[in-house]
Amino acid sequence: MRAAGRAAIVAAERRLSAAQAGARMLDRKQRILAEELGRREAEAARAAEEWRKRAEDARRWLRRAEALDGADHLAEAGSQQEATVGVVWGTTLGAAHPVGNECVLPPLEPSGGGWSLHRCVAAHRDAVFAAAASAVADRAVLLLASELSGTRRRLRVLEKRRIPRLEQELLEGRRQLEQQELEELLRMRWATRD
Repeated sequence: MRAAGRAAIVAAERRLSAAQAGARMLDRKQRILAEELGRREAEAARAAEEWRKRAEDARRWLRRAEALDGADHLAEAGSQQEATVGVVWGTTLGAAHPVGNECVLPPLEPSGGGWSLHRCVAAHRDAVFAAAASAVADRAVLLLASELSGTRRRLRVLEKRRIPRLEQELLEGRRQLEQQELEELLRMRWATRD
């Protein structure tokens, strides 16, 4: 019985040590993810502002081209091909998130029209690149925030539930072992008296 009591204490100590090490690792992960999320949020804000500026510029050039070159030239300047955007993925401590994009637009040079039409096409292409960058930055923020939330939740479970439960289990095991040792000591004394 005594060996089983000591073995139970050793096992509880191991579980407690593992839980504490896990909590330290999750705390470190939380700090690193929070830093990365802060950087990505700033990047997303810059990308959104850039997209807003590029979209406004494209709208302005569209109005000019429509006024100067006419709607017919605008329709001819459009492409029948689609743009493609590929996402480049990376990881931060196991959390996958986009780190960039590969935006490919169809080659397009408007035939006819004036300088405003050419500038309109270029402004819209710039806006597409900015939109892709903004979407990637927003998605990275969303995924990192989700991972950070999960990490905080797991850390809270360890710190508020698992570790206190293991500490209580270890304390109970030690009390029981002390009680067993005291009982055994008393039995040995009584046995030697007789």
